[in-house]
Amino acid sequence: MTTSRGMSLLPIPFTLAAVAGIAAGVVAYAFHYAKGSSYVGNDPATCANCHVMASHYSGWQAAPHHLVATCNDCHTPAGPISKYVVKALNGYHHSMAFTLGGFPDVIRARPQSTAVVEANCRRCHADLVDRIAHGSEVSCIRCHASVGHLR
Repeated sequence: MTTSRGMSLLPIPFTLAAVAGIAAGVVAYAFHYAKGSSYVGNDPATCANCHVMASHYSGWQAAPHHLVATCNDCHTPAGPISKYVVKALNGYHHSMAFTLGGFPDVIRARPQSTAVVEANCRRCHADLVDRIAHGSEVSCIRCHASVGHLR
């Protein structure tokens, strides 16, 4: 197909496929560059891929929980589906913040993330929590904030 000036017009499906291919290539390159596949696993060193997390990683290494818990044990829900949903959402928020420069100097957990950590404290330490709290909603993190990351 050509125009009256002899220029060829690409069919719309070809153009859409080319745009989709370029977009997929950019996403694949960004995923590879950011070591995206490493986030599917459970290796705590992955969390230090971004330099802003280095102090959290070194704090975890010095804290008592590093002997029994990885980042995912505290920061993602225990269920296999919910774990990967939360990992994907956190990954999205982290990648957007790091790519666009929208993260603060002092990183604070979002309320949703704090709720996940609190639930995991209560799940892992259920016997102790039941004896101490007697079902109250006192936050474990309020008093034990440095247990996971010594600073």
